[in-house]
Amino acid sequence: MSAPSRGVNDPSESPDDPADRIAYDPVLAARRVDTLIDAGDLRNAAEVLDEMPPWLVVDVLERSGTKDRAVMFRLLPKDTATYVFEALDPPLQSELIHDLHDSRVSEIFAELDPDDRAGLIDELPAKVATRLMRELDPEEQALTAAVLDYPVGSVGRRMSPEYVSTHPDTTAGQTLERVLQRIDRTETIYALPVTDDERHLVGIVGLRSVMRADPDTPIRELMNEAVSARARESDEKAARRCSGERFIVLPIVDDENRLVGILTFDDALRILQDADSEDTARQGGVEPLRRPYLSTPMRSLVRSRVLWLLVLAVGATLTVQVLEVFESTLEQVVALSLFVPLIIGTGGNTGNQAATTVTRALALGDVRPRDTARVLWQEARTGFTLGLILGSVAFAVAGLVYGVDFGLVIGLTLLSLCTIAASVGGIMPLLANTVRADPAVFSNPFISTFVDATGLIVYFLIARAVLGL
Repeated sequence: MSAPSRGVNDPSESPDDPADRIAYDPVLAARRVDTLIDAGDLRNAAEVLDEMPPWLVVDVLERSGTKDRAVMFRLLPKDTATYVFEALDPPLQSELIHDLHDSRVSEIFAELDPDDRAGLIDELPAKVATRLMRELDPEEQALTAAVLDYPVGSVGRRMSPEYVSTHPDTTAGQTLERVLQRIDRTETIYALPVTDDERHLVGIVGLRSVMRADPDTPIRELMNEAVSARARESDEKAARRCSGERFIVLPIVDDENRLVGILTFDDALRILQDADSEDTARQGGVEPLRRPYLSTPMRSLVRSRVLWLLVLAVGATLTVQVLEVFESTLEQVVALSLFVPLIIGTGGNTGNQAATTVTRALALGDVRPRDTARVLWQEARTGFTLGLILGSVAFAVAGLVYGVDFGLVIGLTLLSLCTIAASVGGIMPLLANTVRADPAVFSNPFISTFVDATGLIVYFLIARAVLGL
């Protein structure tokens, strides 16, 4: 799905008339349309929506309530409605289908690409999905079913089965004719997979090369070696390959190397955006929303956060138990309690930095689970160096105020804790990947909880040894 041209409605023009800004600012536009709908002035609401570029209508719908969103959608022209529906996240698409209850739903469903249709079906009740599938023509049913045959999370579920391929012995002129015949029924034409008589992928050729060549030139003289992905491979892994190599199209093949679909660069970017949003959310201790924030019901926000808060609260009891064990030590040297926030905060931050760095490197393919030993050595050295710097500063400051012995306790604790935290933070994402868990889940929240308890134990053990408690 490509974004429409903004043309005269390009916000870079920055209109001076406040009334004109409605057509550029999603907040003002949403407020204006909501006001007209509440007043029952649907004619003017339709006119305001018609003046907006489609990309802005998407923003307005995402900012509106469920009821107003359905009314706005009914006011849109057919072409705009199709674009807007495709641009919305699947949960919002599902809500619209639930609220519309008319034949327009079937029309819009039929206009979707098979991969977008499959994503929407995952959000719909089974009865609704079955009804909509039955209303498709046989060809579209077959294309959609081909995508649905692959598991959720695989690139096969996100690929497009609508593509134009060619044969090594086909000429450039014949290939161009084939492209023109299918130009309205394919996802993209700019890169064409090349297959043999058994549909095995043997190469790929760019449309530019085909157009520049003599019409009688065989495709085998123009094609390049194709990089592909298996249909059951992780969609994120395939998308990173497509993005990293800057491919317009990544061919998708089955286990026997037969072409079954393509992943376009825009779909790859969407997959990566979803994956990065999910990782960011889980590193912060929440579940991903999978929809724009302003259109998310309050109950969904609560549900995305409460489980993690409960898990982390239970984990935090470890810190309380450690403090209880060393209660007598705290009673003898009250000043030790003053540095507890420093110890906990520094350890948690060090572990989170390492986890975030390695999680990102893992996602980009820079490291793999077999690199665990190298990552551990790298992060241990990094943590030791950080601890040496921070511990030296803390030794100097605490030593001046509380004495050399006390400064030594703080310095040695930070040195030890930074080394431990960086090491644990570095290998946890790799261990999570090994057991097929989301590395983001095992990063910041759990590492902070683990390092808090471990840091206090190290702190009090060093205090007892140095201060003779």
